Amino acid sequence: MSVLPDLLLHYVQACQNLSQPENPFIARVLQDADKNEEISMRGFTLKLAGNNHLVPVPRVTDDDLGVLVSVLGQAAFVTGLDLAYNLLTDAGAKTMATFLQENSTLQYLNLMFNDIGTSGAELIAGALHSNQSLVHLRMTGNKIGNQGGMFFASMLKINSTLEKLDLGDCDVGLQCLVATAKALTQNKSLKAINLNRPLLSSQQEETTVHIARMLRSNSSLVELHLGKHEMKNFGVERLCEALYKNSSLRYLDLSCNNIICDGVKFLGELLKRNQTLQILDLNANRIEDVGAIYLSEALSTWNRSLQVLSIVSNNITGKGLVALAQAIQSNVKLSHIYIWGNKLDRSACMVFSELIGMGRLQQGCTDVVPYEVDGEVFLAELSHGLARHRYWAPRCAAVAPGAANASLEIVTASEY
Repeated sequence: MSVLPDLLLHYVQACQNLSQPENPFIARVLQDADKNEEISMRGFTLKLAGNNHLVPVPRVTDDDLGVLVSVLGQAAFVTGLDLAYNLLTDAGAKTMATFLQENSTLQYLNLMFNDIGTSGAELIAGALHSNQSLVHLRMTGNKIGNQGGMFFASMLKINSTLEKLDLGDCDVGLQCLVATAKALTQNKSLKAINLNRPLLSSQQEETTVHIARMLRSNSSLVELHLGKHEMKNFGVERLCEALYKNSSLRYLDLSCNNIICDGVKFLGELLKRNQTLQILDLNANRIEDVGAIYLSEALSTWNRSLQVLSIVSNNITGKGLVALAQAIQSNVKLSHIYIWGNKLDRSACMVFSELIGMGRLQQGCTDVVPYEVDGEVFLAELSHGLARHRYWAPRCAAVAPGAANASLEIVTASEY
């Protein structure tokens, strides 16, 4: 006999106790899930994101969360919970921490861009000391600060279940990054971590040095995001030296740094020797034509593992883009390239138009599409990229679930 009516009655009564109306959206979702035997067996994700354009829902508050977890505690088929862009504070984090300590079925939790601070981070990280079900946690955009990040670094020394952790845009600092790097020398379960946009006061790149040391010994990390780390040539050299013998990392994100052509020379040497890396994101650096040529030389002759290259907004002209296009023609493994934001002159437009026209470069594998005006070929931008829909939900209901981040469709090992 189904327990769903009792769950809904519990939910309605709890809402009435809070002087709030019943939420028909949650009720309908739970009811549909209960009727679907397949969903009940494999679980599903309950999406209550505050930026959902398809289903207008009120933003979840701390009080709402208390009502929600009281229902979900008995709904074992809910294995994922998306609470992004809501109004949760440290009080809500306390409720969620208690739920994580008691729940043994939740595998995915998205809390990105709420108002959780340092004390909330301490509670959630503390709950993960004992939780053995959660696999993927997104804390993106919560201003937990350096101290809040330290709590998650300490958690990584103990937790052996979590596989993906997103601390991007969380205002973490030097001490947090160093502690996280040290924790990952011991942690054998984490496969992906996002450390984008820390707040760093030093220009000495100490954090990159510690992360490089970690990569020398870590054999489990598959995906690493180091965007907006103010990384320069010195830091890139340290990373490349560490990755020469690393055989696990498949996705390296170095977007929005200060990498110029000299730094790309080290990346070119890495691609000649490393046959594991599959995705390289150099978006919003300044590698220019010289750097593009370094990459094209490595990809044309030596490397046969890289599938995706993003060089968006790198001040590359037709000379460098033509060299990369020639590398694509000789390297059958390289299937995705993103080039928008560079200087797309006539030669670049022509060569990429030919690649697309002959089918060597599929439309869904790049961020440009050719069009013709008065006999001359130009390139227009497509809304594609490695970070597609990372921070916002698409308005079109037909978008596949895996398209929440285009890279997840390319390297499936990074999706949990």
